[in-house]
Amino acid sequence: QVQLIESGGGLVQAGGSLRLSCAASGRTFSTYVRAWFRQAPGKEREFVAAIRWTRDSTYYADSVKGRFTISRDNAKNTVYLQMNSLKPEDTAVYYCAANGGSSIHTPDLYDYWGQGTQVTVSS
Repeated sequence: QVQLIESGGGLVQAGGSLRLSCAASGRTFSTYVRAWFRQAPGKEREFVAAIRWTRDSTYYADSVKGRFTISRDNAKNTVYLQMNSLKPEDTAVYYCAANGGSSIHTPDLYDYWGQGTQVTVSS
C-alpha cells in the first residue's frame, strides 16, 4: 500500500510563487512515476508535471513549462512542485499521484492519489 500526503497549498497573488510537497509512505519501491495533476471547478482533471523516479526524467504540460519545476528527494521519499510566475488560470485543486507502470498523462492509469490541496491565485 502507498499513502500520499500533500502540503503547501494556499492563496497567492498573481506573479507569486508556491511550493507543493508530496510525501509518500508505505511500499513505494515499485511506484515508478510520480506526478501532479490539477482540477478546476467544472473542468476535467489535467496533467501538470511528472517525474520518473528511477531515471529522474521530467515531463510538463505546455501551459506550465518554464514556470513550474518538479523535483524529488529520494531520502525523504518526497516529490515537490515549485510554482513560479503564477497566473489566475493556475487556480485549482492540485493532486499528487503515483503509478507502478509507465503512464504519464492519463489520470485513470494512476494507482495512488493524495487528498488534494487547494491553490488559489488572485489577480
